[in-house]
Amino acid sequence: MKRNPWRIFVDAVVRMSATRANYWAELGVDSVLCLLLLVLGWQRHTGGPPTALLAIGLGLFAFSFIEYFFHRWLFHTRVPLFAQGHDLHHARPLGYDSLPFFLPPAVLLVLAGVFVLLLPTGFALLLASAITFGYIVYGLGHFIIHHVRFKQPLLRRWAGAHHVHHYHPDSNFGVTTPLWDVLLGTRYVRQPRNR
Repeated sequence: MKRNPWRIFVDAVVRMSATRANYWAELGVDSVLCLLLLVLGWQRHTGGPPTALLAIGLGLFAFSFIEYFFHRWLFHTRVPLFAQGHDLHHARPLGYDSLPFFLPPAVLLVLAGVFVLLLPTGFALLLASAITFGYIVYGLGHFIIHHVRFKQPLLRRWAGAHHVHHYHPDSNFGVTTPLWDVLLGTRYVRQPRNR
């Protein structure tokens, strides 16, 4: 029986996405993109430092929702490219399962292009740089949560919130912040035991 070419492609990308090389390649490509967007944004920004800081703050805030949106509504669905890789992560949380290294930078570049069409160029590029930085922090934070045993109570609580997600996958979608879980009612709340 002949296999569907699209299915073969998706399976190959999913396999590649589970490699250590893919994980570190993505981090490298994303870091270069973030720096490039930041430098270009700063060079083209015509406003003062307050509007530059506003762009960066808005970008980080926007990323917090983007992270929640992708994790809740794309990674926990049946969209093969997203769900298969994320299902692998839930099965092997210490693995290197991530998106294919080329996908996030492509999406981030398209997003930067849309921003440039709608906003002043410098502001748009700073905004896109901050979103890219948020994605890098998310990726590193998520990796660290699964590979480091924290002693500091605040960091243990931060990591614990994500570990709870692995046992209760309908809750705690935010990794870098619980903000959207709180606002949208998906933050896990331990139920008291009946005595």
